[in-house]
Amino acid sequence: MQTAEILFSRDEIHSRVVELGREISDFYRGKPLTVVVLMTGGMIFGADLVREMDIPLWIDSVSVSSYHGHKSSGELIFRSELKMDVRERHVLLVDEVFDTGFTLTNLRRYMESKGALSVRAAVAAVKEVPREKESILPEYCAFCAPDRYLIGYGLDSHEDGRQLPFIGAV
Repeated sequence: MQTAEILFSRDEIHSRVVELGREISDFYRGKPLTVVVLMTGGMIFGADLVREMDIPLWIDSVSVSSYHGHKSSGELIFRSELKMDVRERHVLLVDEVFDTGFTLTNLRRYMESKGALSVRAAVAAVKEVPREKESILPEYCAFCAPDRYLIGYGLDSHEDGRQLPFIGAV
């Protein structure tokens, strides 16, 4: 694996995830919530985030891809489906990075078509890149990151580096 410049340390990530957990809990308190983690990248952030939330919630996951290697294909491919019904529930999508917005924008529409009461998103990092006008930024974001290739904390380079305890730029 290539050497990465550390952008956000383990301690910085932990502190920010605790804050987000509180903020999200306050927003959803008393509401039926399903947290849907996008696999595989969102699993580390998702696990940390739900442990910081002090409200009842359901956890599900979905595996989708719009990337081939390091490039977006422009097509959302479902590798797995939801296991739980999101009808009449609020949905929080959790992913590791918001880049072009393609995946989360399309997943929002998908969850709405399944009858979700509302759909919001939480990501570990939002990249500072130009986006399509129809892209909706995540409501919850741990960090803003430069337009560089990121690894660590669920982010990978050809499946390498996901386990790193920091977010770094290659």
